[in-house]
Amino acid sequence: MTTAMADPGASTHAVRRGPGRPRNEEIDSQLLRATLELIDEQTEVTAARIVERSGVSRAALYRRWPSLTTLISAALDVGREMPPAIPLDGNLREAILEGMLGSTESGPAEYPEERFRQRIRLVMADRELQKAYWSSHVSRRRGPMEAALRTGIEQGVLRPDLDVEACFDLIAGVFYYQIVVRGDRINDKNTHARCRAALEVTWRGMSATG
Repeated sequence: MTTAMADPGASTHAVRRGPGRPRNEEIDSQLLRATLELIDEQTEVTAARIVERSGVSRAALYRRWPSLTTLISAALDVGREMPPAIPLDGNLREAILEGMLGSTESGPAEYPEERFRQRIRLVMADRELQKAYWSSHVSRRRGPMEAALRTGIEQGVLRPDLDVEACFDLIAGVFYYQIVVRGDRINDKNTHARCRAALEVTWRGMSATG
């Protein structure tokens, strides 16, 4: 699934191509939408199926995505947004807690739970895809929280010896455990309360005052 695609010269015909030549962003959208449809249907994603589903030629596909890994990685991130910056001019503890908890109360409107579960299945089955998705998409969304933690260290609110990346992993792990291991919905009232309790414990361990 994640190897480089075959020589595009082998087949460059367009499938179900509409009249006129679409703009580049339209082609990208068609390819991503077709890939997502296959993922949501739990159908194996192949170059041939993407071409057939999208109506985009193989040549256009290869010009934009050198491998299925990068295309699937981008498709899996459709509907996910960059977290907003965490306010640093007030109660940092509450800002950080709300930064994690506030975004999970209703869940991302454009990222359904079933797609999340498909994402977990795909990346766990393919380490190359997992690494590509991490480096190109997931790692960027850590920025606001890690910046807030570093500010807490600078302000003397958090311990100076904290490993910021490890702390983020610890905090995020609380939420992933609820979904992946326990099988709970993140916006369930009991799940939300359990996450808050875990974050309170984590904060006490990170706090400069204990």
